[in-house]
Amino acid sequence: MVIYVTNRKLCEDDFLGRINQLAQGKPHAVILREKDLSLAEYESLAFKVREICGLHEIPLIINQNITAAARLKLASIHLSMPDLRSNINAAGRFIIGVSVHSAAEAREAQALGAAYLIAGHIYATACKEGIAPRGLPFLKEVCASVRIPVYAIGGITRDRANEVLQAGAHGICIMSEAMTCADPADLAGSFRAITARDQCRRQNKLSMQCNDTGK
Repeated sequence: MVIYVTNRKLCEDDFLGRINQLAQGKPHAVILREKDLSLAEYESLAFKVREICGLHEIPLIINQNITAAARLKLASIHLSMPDLRSNINAAGRFIIGVSVHSAAEAREAQALGAAYLIAGHIYATACKEGIAPRGLPFLKEVCASVRIPVYAIGGITRDRANEVLQAGAHGICIMSEAMTCADPADLAGSFRAITARDQCRRQNKLSMQCNDTGK
């Protein structure tokens, strides 16, 4: 499973055109991040991105902005842990995703009703310059501590995706490469193939476990 996370400041070409190309690759969802925008600016952009996502039949997830999610009548919201704690009642109407940075936060988010988690950052990334990555051991710990899906984020590229998925992540979140790559359609196809192979691996593993149990 792949979730694309937007950051228009990294995008040097047409932002909406890039979103359209990424959406053609049928990711699990697109998270509209864009933390620097005012409410009005964010909502205006969200309407446009929602139209693109709707054309390709993929979910748009609003980041942080509960008011915008309600006005756009969207099902999902992504929150930080502090925002989840302080807005649990208002957020309860949505499918809630939460960013976590420890196994303890992961367990708390699950207890508060999160449907999925985004854990990071896994590798060094320019978006978190000067902050040490938490690495694969952190990811494994988070995945083992909860029952809900965990998506990994932070410096994940095509050549790193397999080891992230094999560490236990349900899926991956891509921001920098999605916003800067020369060919978004090719990127989307590559990640779709990687995650499809991982799904097959998981299904085969589950099938073998079921066969062993039935002996």
